[in-house]
Amino acid sequence: MTLRKIAGLGALSSLFFPSLVMAQEKTLNSGDTAWMLTATALVLFMTIPGLALFYAGMVRSKNVLSVMMQCFAITALMSLLWFAYGYSLAFDTTGMEAGVTNFSSFVGGLGNMFLGNLTKESLTSAFPESVFITFQMTFAIITPALIVGAFAERMKFSAMLVFMTIWFTLVYAPIAHMVWSGDGALMWDWGVLDFAGGTVVHINAGIAGLVACIVLGKRKGFPSVAMAPHNLGYTLIGAAMLWVGWFGFNAGSAAAADQTAGMAMLVTQIATAAAALAWMFAEWVAHGKPSALGIASGVVAGLVAITPAAGTVGPMGAMIIGLASGVICFFCATSLKRKLGYDDSLDVFGVHGVGGIVGALLTGAFAAPALGGFGEVENIGLQLWIQFKGVAVTVIYTAVVTFVILKIIDAVMGLRVTEEEESVGLDLAQHNERGYIL
Repeated sequence: MTLRKIAGLGALSSLFFPSLVMAQEKTLNSGDTAWMLTATALVLFMTIPGLALFYAGMVRSKNVLSVMMQCFAITALMSLLWFAYGYSLAFDTTGMEAGVTNFSSFVGGLGNMFLGNLTKESLTSAFPESVFITFQMTFAIITPALIVGAFAERMKFSAMLVFMTIWFTLVYAPIAHMVWSGDGALMWDWGVLDFAGGTVVHINAGIAGLVACIVLGKRKGFPSVAMAPHNLGYTLIGAAMLWVGWFGFNAGSAAAADQTAGMAMLVTQIATAAAALAWMFAEWVAHGKPSALGIASGVVAGLVAITPAAGTVGPMGAMIIGLASGVICFFCATSLKRKLGYDDSLDVFGVHGVGGIVGALLTGAFAAPALGGFGEVENIGLQLWIQFKGVAVTVIYTAVVTFVILKIIDAVMGLRVTEEEESVGLDLAQHNERGYIL
């Protein structure tokens, strides 16, 4: 097991394979356990209430409850799916062998359904397996929740639940397995660097969101009718919660309270600050004034872009990644969307998809010690090619499977609410409630 795989691919997975666990003395480390419990709570905090508020403020007032309801329902649904079979599909290593590509290289087995092998005493090398399961569960929660922003204000709640169940099973779990499950997994063997979820979470969600908003079609009246965010105060509070929670996301992926976690926290802060200011100034130049929505979007773009790199880049690399993501995501979320005409309601693709791609590719360069990084990258050109392959596989696989899932659901039960329901708003049409009674 190389240092690159322990520190460069992160997400704790290198600590959970039988061959490694057998080779190490399993001793509970209370400090690591305490940090991982804290990190787990922080990542859950990112979805509820963080993402729920972030999205709720950007929709119109008649849909504020619907988008929050979707985030809460996904949190509950993914928790049970992860318990039932998701953890097994993502991290079961049965049949895997380093350098051998077979079916197990793409998805795990079902040998740990309903966590049948877990006991209270089950340990990793440093902390309880139950903590690792819950930590990874929070990643499985936020990824589909991110997709909600792309089709906000127009998908049926029932169709959303069915879509998320199938998408989690056929897309999220296999991608997580290919990237994080260790020797014998497709992208792990390639050497793809993804410390905390650039491909698994953000590119995955961003591409799925783009496909979903195209398949569903534009909101009624888009783009001629003004659809301004109804409460940017919610959005800024949500963005702040995401920023704080992201330290659990990135620094928690070090799997220990150690130097890697400390550096991950530092570079996360630097990249996020750089992206926030880069988006703000780009918008200032392009539109004459900086906006609250712009700086909040820049914050998220920076958080997204540093995620795959957090365990391997240094402070200077983090700043460059942040600046690049802020500027590039600004233009993709504004100019590109207008030019191509797709209705990505809350810029899931423009921020998470594009930011994830920028971060994943730049990780290949700035993880190199020659550029101030801490990864085992000697040939930057080769690592960039490996990163590109990882991005390409994720984009193609997610796009194709997401499209097929949506088309089947649309044929069976329909995806979209009626025009009348859309006009009334999903709060009343889908949940018989109002966000505000004035």
